[in-house]
Amino acid sequence: MNRIIFFGNGPLAEAALRVLEQHFEVVFHAHTKEDLMQACEIKRKTPEAHGVLASFGVLIKADVLGLFEPEGILNIHPSLLPKYRGPSPIESAILDGNNDFSVSVMKLVKAMDAGPIYWQATLSGSEIAAKTGTRLVSGLIPSKAAIYQALAETGAKWICKNLADLKEPTSQDESNATFCSKFDKSMSFLKPGTNTAELILRKIIAFQGFPKAKYAFYGKNCAILAAHILQPDETAILPLTCANGQILSIDKLQPDGKKPMDAKSFINGYTKR
Repeated sequence: MNRIIFFGNGPLAEAALRVLEQHFEVVFHAHTKEDLMQACEIKRKTPEAHGVLASFGVLIKADVLGLFEPEGILNIHPSLLPKYRGPSPIESAILDGNNDFSVSVMKLVKAMDAGPIYWQATLSGSEIAAKTGTRLVSGLIPSKAAIYQALAETGAKWICKNLADLKEPTSQDESNATFCSKFDKSMSFLKPGTNTAELILRKIIAFQGFPKAKYAFYGKNCAILAAHILQPDETAILPLTCANGQILSIDKLQPDGKKPMDAKSFINGYTKR
């Protein structure tokens, strides 16, 4: 069985690793910057071990990269590189109105997400929903968790099939590179009065986990965990009227300092009858 040294953290890494460990012996999993020295020691002792990375969040220096030449460390990046280089490719694609989502397997280099490409694929929202056994939110896009899972698994499965016989990777076109940045809490509070229902919904989906979409209902700041665009034959328990006249129905939320709850429970607990 081929051996790999894996670098990664978070949902993308976890989903990729579940696939990889079914086909490879994972001799070491580096979670932090402090793990890099041990990863190097293991690579020197087991030179046949391949390097695979997904959402590591730590700069890997040239001396470490050099140990994995000539194939390099294979990086599973959830975008159609050179688009969406950086730390928030899935979230940025959601906010930009994308309904299709991509994954690239590239050779890691010192410059951020700039290495040559081994392989790329694009999945439609419907394909992602089918692969993960979920539904599209308001018929538009999958949940963020479903996107992470489907792209990670797709990239990892390609590596499982092709790692033993990699072809020469193709350089990225720098003229088409776009970049995304980290999210922060200043982005959290929703502005339905100036944003469409679809954009507000996309923010709720993109901000799941962090920084979380926030809105104040009945004077209580709440994280909005799930919502959908209200259909003509529906009635919303907790409506949010948006700039284009459409209404978002809030399905699940979490008041500050409280546990997550559905809209009905919130109304029962925070309004006077």
